[in-house]
Amino acid sequence: MSVDLLLGLQWGDEGKGKIVDVLTESYDIIARFQGGPNAGHTLEFEGIKHVLHTIPSGIFHPSAINLIGNGVVIDPVIFKKELENLAPYEIDFSTKLLISKKAHLILPTHRLLDAASEASKGKAKIGSTLKGIGPTYMDKTGRNGMRVGDILTKSWKDRYRTLTQKHIKMLDFHNVDLEYDLDELETQFFESIETLKKCQIVDSENYLHKAQDAGKKILAEGAQGSLLDVDFGTYPFVTSSTTTAAGACTGLGVAPNKIKEVFGIFKAYTTRVGSGPFPTELFDEVGERIAKVGHEFGATTGRARRCGWIDLVALKYAIRVNGVTQLMMMKGDVLSGIDTIKVCNQYKTEEGLIDHFPFDINDKSISPVYLEIPGWEEDLTQINTVEKLPKNFTDYIHFLERELDTPIKIVSVGPDRKQTILR
Repeated sequence: MSVDLLLGLQWGDEGKGKIVDVLTESYDIIARFQGGPNAGHTLEFEGIKHVLHTIPSGIFHPSAINLIGNGVVIDPVIFKKELENLAPYEIDFSTKLLISKKAHLILPTHRLLDAASEASKGKAKIGSTLKGIGPTYMDKTGRNGMRVGDILTKSWKDRYRTLTQKHIKMLDFHNVDLEYDLDELETQFFESIETLKKCQIVDSENYLHKAQDAGKKILAEGAQGSLLDVDFGTYPFVTSSTTTAAGACTGLGVAPNKIKEVFGIFKAYTTRVGSGPFPTELFDEVGERIAKVGHEFGATTGRARRCGWIDLVALKYAIRVNGVTQLMMMKGDVLSGIDTIKVCNQYKTEEGLIDHFPFDINDKSISPVYLEIPGWEEDLTQINTVEKLPKNFTDYIHFLERELDTPIKIVSVGPDRKQTILR
């Protein structure tokens, strides 16, 4: 049985959580394959907004199993709070939520290292969410990390102490004034570990292999976005994991030849949180309008998102890197009332015009080249069929499909799961 894959094509915040929630009814298993609690997947239905950080976005559907894969890094404290926030909804986590033994743990000192490292960079800071993600992945690749399966052993606290002492010595290297109470942080951590132990902790790759043999339908859920990929993103302003399609293979133990559909999600414009290059960023009243209408604030940190026009150079790049087979366009409703929509289809550089994503877009000499598309006045948020969509909006969709050479199968016109149009 094949596995379908869903991921973001921009700098994250594309609306992946909503689409996973919408699609879950068609799947037996939703499996998160990378990232940590720096992700904030927002779901909205029945007038209530839910923000998930570690738990897969299919958790509100009683028919689906939700699995946190080996490629994810887990902060037990944040995970415990997530479970507590979901308590009113009477979800049976003992049967509906599985955790990979091979997923790595974020320790309190990982968060301290993250804060110290960011503070030491000054103006050159990456824009980290300070959740300890980067240091945890560094320990993983450095073969020092602690995994969820380790907490099931008798000697795990000895390993914890050894790693923590190493981290404390590393804090001195950054030479920044960082106040913290490790005893208090560890009290929360050890309490949360006990909560984690109550969950089903499994050999996740074996579980998924058996599920495939049994003909189960699996949807792999990505976090962040393709332009934040540690290899193919806007390095060094990236996350610490593989956010592209390849991450589903390494983050779940799924073979490449088992992946069938690759769903790529993008906004009708572009946003970015934190530092890093952003060629189509707007600094005028249009950018402010998009941010206000689109409620562009980070679900995890609350930070204001930078807003700009859609970038087809970057989108085409992400589609090719991921092998996207279907597109989902989000937040078209936010652009209603803007007379002219601009679309970047080339970059102007010192060497001339280019239409491919270059090695480094941090270069200040890169600027976007725009095409102009007529906008639309109509409010899209109450529309529920393709036939009722205004002509100019439909023309925009058709233009993007031609440019991207990939069909747009879903159009979102609002945050609620009902505000989703299938094409």
